Amino acid sequence: MHISQQIAAEAIGQVFAGRNLGVVLDGLFSRYSNITPQQRAVAQDLSYGTLRFYGAIQSLLDQLLQKPLDDARLQCLLLVAVYQLQYDKAASHTVVDQAVKAASQSKKTWAKGLVNGVLRNFLRQQAELLTNIQDDEFAKYSYPAWWITKLRYQYPNNWQEMLEAGNQHPPMILRVNQRQISSADFIAKLSAEGIASQALGANAVMLEKPIPVDLIPGFADGEASVQDYAAQVAGYALDLQSGQRVLDACCAPGGKTGQILELADVDLVAVDNDETRIARTQSNLERLKLKATLLVGDAGKSADWWDGKPFDRILADVPCTASGIVRRHVDIKWLRREADIASFTRQQAQILPSLWQLLAKGGKLLYVTCSVFQEENQRQIDSFLKLHADAEQLPLNEPISGLTLNDGQLKPGAQHDGLFYALLQKH
Repeated sequence: MHISQQIAAEAIGQVFAGRNLGVVLDGLFSRYSNITPQQRAVAQDLSYGTLRFYGAIQSLLDQLLQKPLDDARLQCLLLVAVYQLQYDKAASHTVVDQAVKAASQSKKTWAKGLVNGVLRNFLRQQAELLTNIQDDEFAKYSYPAWWITKLRYQYPNNWQEMLEAGNQHPPMILRVNQRQISSADFIAKLSAEGIASQALGANAVMLEKPIPVDLIPGFADGEASVQDYAAQVAGYALDLQSGQRVLDACCAPGGKTGQILELADVDLVAVDNDETRIARTQSNLERLKLKATLLVGDAGKSADWWDGKPFDRILADVPCTASGIVRRHVDIKWLRREADIASFTRQQAQILPSLWQLLAKGGKLLYVTCSVFQEENQRQIDSFLKLHADAEQLPLNEPISGLTLNDGQLKPGAQHDGLFYALLQKH
């Protein structure tokens, strides 16, 4: 286990140095190429879990250390080990012993003794330590103070449940490709393989337990894709009709691109500014046996790639803070800074008018973020409407079963992430 602890500790350290957790883990798994699949899975779980509950873990550790450690690697190792002792099912003596072994990699002679003493003190004082932090919001919710303050102000009736939802393990939701198989037949196929699931409405299926995609029957053949239920609103809210010319801007990695093509026979152009991610979009479309025109381009500089032919529908899935999907990307809570919101809103305010020029009269543009911060959402739309007299915001009451968007905002919940939608029509 100590190799998994060691990898997780390295990953945590790199995240707090400003790097993306997924990228970090990919790099570490390449470096530790001899680890077993189980060790790899444990390292990933420890990394996600430690970041998910970092506020509580750090607050507990602060009580155990007489002063902050000047060794970042040991600090991160202790964070991982305290996470295991507080939240994991591993035997406590095993966690301590393995952490001490991992600490032996340090050149500091006192490292093993410190790790052993801190963790054993934690086990002896656990109840008291937890009592001491029960009124500390940073420890209770495991979010930066600015994030907690912002949600409390913007969602006075829901902020606590929204924070708590972001700390849950995300459900695994599939979108069934209706061009190949019905939801009922796909659920029957899952059941035949012993995979429990339930239909959520439209073409969404939620698995009882997440599993690797290569264990999902029909996945490799394009019968289903992994896509959160809230994200599946997009295809239905666009009001697609066969024969339309449609633009999917900021399309990568292609989840909504595939959904659009599954729902209607349209002439689809998909654009993203990242060539590598465009290649991933192409790969996803090939698996689904679907085709689109893929372009590398900046949605905020449409003149560089637009061919002059207007679009009947535009999906503007714009860059954002991703504050609504933190349970899937736990590092976002600690990588984001409050100042980042202004940076994203400037980018969104550039993309919206750029894409609006491409929309045909009478056409519809669907603005989407995976954020819960109002600056990126309705406030952004309100600012746009003030500057564009030919734009009208249309209601989005219930595009798919069970999801109501009276205000455009889906708050994170048990069956879906937190996304925002605004449907605009050009007059």
